[in-house]
Amino acid sequence: MDNIKILGIETSCDETAASIVQDGKEILANIINSQIPIHQQFGGVVPEVASRKHIESIAFVVAEAFKEANLEYADIDAVAVTNRPGLIGALLVGLSFAKAFAYALDKPLIAVNHLYGHIYANFLEYEDIKFPAVCLVVSGGHTSLLLMEDATSYEVIGATLDDAAGEAFDKVARFMGLGYPGGPLVQKAAETGQAGLVTLPRVYLDRDDFNFSFSGLKTATMNLWKKLERQGSQNVNDMAAEFQTALVEVLVAKTIKAANKYQVDNILLAGGVAANSKLRDLMAEEARANKLKLYYPSLKLCTDNAAMIAGVAYHDFVNGRFAPLNLNAYPSQMSLLKRPVDIVDNSVDK
Repeated sequence: MDNIKILGIETSCDETAASIVQDGKEILANIINSQIPIHQQFGGVVPEVASRKHIESIAFVVAEAFKEANLEYADIDAVAVTNRPGLIGALLVGLSFAKAFAYALDKPLIAVNHLYGHIYANFLEYEDIKFPAVCLVVSGGHTSLLLMEDATSYEVIGATLDDAAGEAFDKVARFMGLGYPGGPLVQKAAETGQAGLVTLPRVYLDRDDFNFSFSGLKTATMNLWKKLERQGSQNVNDMAAEFQTALVEVLVAKTIKAANKYQVDNILLAGGVAANSKLRDLMAEEARANKLKLYYPSLKLCTDNAAMIAGVAYHDFVNGRFAPLNLNAYPSQMSLLKRPVDIVDNSVDK
């Protein structure tokens, strides 16, 4: 199928996003309205505030996407929307809008797992990814290692047992007074700090499995910060550098170990924390040392966006995997081994 244009809608957290992608590759429009300035005063995302802001913004964001793509509403072939995982209220705003939009235009509706979208962001920018491959999905709510058989088939080989990497960044940044969002602020502080002047644990690095645990690192950081405060020897930049390095070294080591065990030649990064420069640099260094090819999206496609949603939905479209208008939203991840529509009752072909 050629010239298939899909409208993607993403409202899983605090970005209201709409995008139009053609044939799963060509981004015709990609509009993102971030709520970060609104939530900064609270030190994190307030779910009710996020939902209300999505309601205020979504119609304008979708209209702007069509304007940027120079298309009429009727020119699209389907509507794709994130229906899991995420903040339930935020998800429902996007889902309700998408269902109404699809119904009004008599177009198919496609349900997309937000995490599938982050993974697929790589395929919007690269043509030469070979399989099998290992993908590290690392964001505010999720940290997983996947073995990929193709662009839409994944086996979970490791996951966080508690805090996700992005969550740990946010909590540590807030505790040290850096603010929100934690990832970029810790990275900025670390640029003028030096890792190793204080010491934090590399949690789970000594285990043979591919699971992660960042709760212990978070707690160790907070305890050490309090101890240094009592001693009058706090340095926020050095602490940020050590924390970032301790977290990133575990992510990189586990990913490289998985690539070697499963004998793959390609590694992918996905998710918001994939924008972290320390993670990119260290992963690239270790990939070169192990003769592996590394892929990661551009910064704009690391953050929550709708181009990744519309892109991955193209494969559902060509295979006739459509969702019913009674599609619901789910805050939990459920299974990465199933397509989103496979766990929705009464799914239909249009």
